[in-house]
Amino acid sequence: QVQLVESGGGLVQPGGSLRLSCAASGSISSINVMGWHRQAPGKQRELVATITSGGSTHYADSVKGRFTISRDNAKNTVYLQMNSLKPEDTAVYYCNMNIRVNYLRRDYWGQGTQVTVSS
Repeated sequence: QVQLVESGGGLVQPGGSLRLSCAASGSISSINVMGWHRQAPGKQRELVATITSGGSTHYADSVKGRFTISRDNAKNTVYLQMNSLKPEDTAVYYCNMNIRVNYLRRDYWGQGTQVTVSS
């Protein structure tokens, strides 16, 4: 059984920073792509950023230059450093990982962590 546990969300003022973490545990053989998505009230879930096992990154245009995704392969953990936060960044943030357990590979999701940007 694989589990993803997120942490680091909260309330922050506009212009502030937060760092999200997501750690995977269980019988993991390997992890390919790690990523973050978010869902604001009344909106569809959207991709925020991804990082491959080789370290290549991709960002949504709305967060480029403000957010940084990174990973620690030894800890099976992905991070999202969020700077210069805006009210429109308010959402529930979900991590996801493409994980191989023995011979089966599939996507796993975290439970979500709330990020609220407000003065």
